[in-house]
Amino acid sequence: MTDDDAIPQTDPKAGYLAQRAAIDAAVARVLASGRYVLGPEVDSFERAFSSFLGVRAAVGVASGTDALVLALRALGVASEDYVATVSHTAVATVAAIELAGARPLLVDIDPATMAMDPSSLERAFAAPPGRIAVVLPVHLYGQAADLHGICALARRHGARVLEDCAQCHGARLDGQRLGSVGDAAAFSFYPTKNLGAMGDAGLVATDDEALARRVRELREYGWRERYVSAVPGANSRLDPLQAAVLSVKLAALDADNARRRAIAARYDAGLAGTALTLPVRRFDHVCHQYVVRHRARDAVRAALEVRRIGTLVHYPVPAHLQPAYRGRLAVAPGGLPESERAAAEVLSLPIYPELRPDAVDRVIAALREIAP
Repeated sequence: MTDDDAIPQTDPKAGYLAQRAAIDAAVARVLASGRYVLGPEVDSFERAFSSFLGVRAAVGVASGTDALVLALRALGVASEDYVATVSHTAVATVAAIELAGARPLLVDIDPATMAMDPSSLERAFAAPPGRIAVVLPVHLYGQAADLHGICALARRHGARVLEDCAQCHGARLDGQRLGSVGDAAAFSFYPTKNLGAMGDAGLVATDDEALARRVRELREYGWRERYVSAVPGANSRLDPLQAAVLSVKLAALDADNARRRAIAARYDAGLAGTALTLPVRRFDHVCHQYVVRHRARDAVRAALEVRRIGTLVHYPVPAHLQPAYRGRLAVAPGGLPESERAAAEVLSLPIYPELRPDAVDRVIAALREIAP
């Protein structure tokens, strides 16, 4: 079997090659412009993305983690405040809370969607370790957390809602784009995302223009006038090269998401009746990942690796059990049993817009043999 026979779990290079001429032209335009920090390319992408979401403002920053940090700071979290989020997520979510100077409070997930469980959040509000200033739901794997229940609870208890939209570019909830529902939203454009840059990039979106102004200040040293810091800030500016690439890719995002959905539907049909637990798409889903569950996950993964089929585990260790955080994070009453169970069972299959149907069929055939 040759390297050409391998099926990667994701392939950002394929996304580049699919739009190579337009991306190369966009990069060349930036290089020729002489504007290499912020400038018109960033302004143009911010306008395009805010229009895409249906919000008043979008502020490009250097990474998805920075988007979370700066959004939390702009929301005014203080050192004694708690931010309620999940443990079954990229550790960046929890790290960002601490980088913003607040305290993470971890709630459990809905076992079906694997996103924040409103009932666990309600238990956290009923017996909080301190003031819960912000609720930070993660729209995991490409579909919405239950924002109906989450936002209702947050409003009842005077908390703000910051959506972690790193994995849901283009998804909707009742027709409304995710990232436009809460008080603010943080996006990552890491290369493997549905809307991926050629490196790190991020953005904060909001309908609150005053909050957007605060993020703009914070991303550039706290400047309101150049070289004069009104507040302590950071250096977290979206690179115009990345903005130009993202502008090209944004035009194709809905079509790319449609291809992801078609691949997911092919998996659904082909894997029905196997020992795998297939994903539940309760809300609109842009299929950032196609995540199955199996109690012998590691054995299934090893068998696929022998067949040169790539997989990933998102995420193998919940944040509260990682060495950096074990034993020192606040946890909602009832603990995090569903988060721990998911971490032991989840497996992300190959999915990206350029994945060929014959490759999908090969994955299906392998899994029907491995986990009938």
